[in-house]
Amino acid sequence: MIKKKYTNPYIGNIRRSFWHFARWQWGNYNDLLPVMPPPDDFSYPIPSKELDEKEPKVVWVNHSTFLIEIDGVRILTDPIWSKRCSPFPFVGPKRKHKPGLDLDDLKEIDAVLISHNHYDHLDLFTVKELHKRFPKIKWFIPAGLKDWFKKRGIERVKELRWWEETFFHVPSKHAKIWISSVPTQHHSGRGVFDANLSLWMGFVVKALRNEKKAKTFYFVGDTAYNNFDFKKIGELFPKIDLCLCPIGTYKPGRFMRTVHASPEDAVKIHQDVKSELSIGMHWKTFKLSDEGLKRPPYDLYLAMKKYNLNLEKFLPLEPGVTINW
Repeated sequence: MIKKKYTNPYIGNIRRSFWHFARWQWGNYNDLLPVMPPPDDFSYPIPSKELDEKEPKVVWVNHSTFLIEIDGVRILTDPIWSKRCSPFPFVGPKRKHKPGLDLDDLKEIDAVLISHNHYDHLDLFTVKELHKRFPKIKWFIPAGLKDWFKKRGIERVKELRWWEETFFHVPSKHAKIWISSVPTQHHSGRGVFDANLSLWMGFVVKALRNEKKAKTFYFVGDTAYNNFDFKKIGELFPKIDLCLCPIGTYKPGRFMRTVHASPEDAVKIHQDVKSELSIGMHWKTFKLSDEGLKRPPYDLYLAMKKYNLNLEKFLPLEPGVTINW
């Protein structure tokens, strides 16, 4: 039986084979200008605000992992606590800093959002640990991944395709949650033979706190920019309070731009979805591309200045920092 392969409607099938990565390492995709570090005295201006424990909170743990809390409901995105993002524990990209939260620091987790199955987003060790510690977690995953979870004894999963919506409610907690799956421009695969056999996506999550008050966050997932998906998301979801958006893994541009957003692309996403506040992700934790680990916040700063935007509306937080949204 031939399994269905997923594709991107605006750019078609994307696949990164060993040959592509070899050509990258040989310099075939090098940018014309070298990748420079930011100025030594650069520091992104982060506002200092007192945390209100009663209001919705978000903490960047690392890479694309956030812990979002709304009225006691706790949601994790693409959780990874492993030392490497790799199929092997002894080789592959190694983390450059400790997680902003230890696994032992986590309280009960109600839901986990998985954007796709690449090793830096779907981490086997972390999935097993979370399932062992919090077996009541509901996992929201892209189409094509249910069998992967079932093989690990995890049954509380909800597969989604683009533009599907599902309801989620923890009976003991106040907030009612609607989770919508939305497109990204990316690809999937964990080995030689499973390229694009599962989907890739982002999530828009709306929490109804009471009849008069709602909060919405958008976990963008892993994506490149295009002129279609994010404008449509902004039209369909007119009030996005928080956007969790990738700003790293963008050099060399010729190799990365079809699958990863640069900081300037991230600013375009921020504008397209009319986000009230955006936070950068997919940087600092693993060295996955040619730009330095400190470069994305500087390029984000330049892009925000280029478009004359308020710097306080798009923040590259440090791991472990908690803010209200």
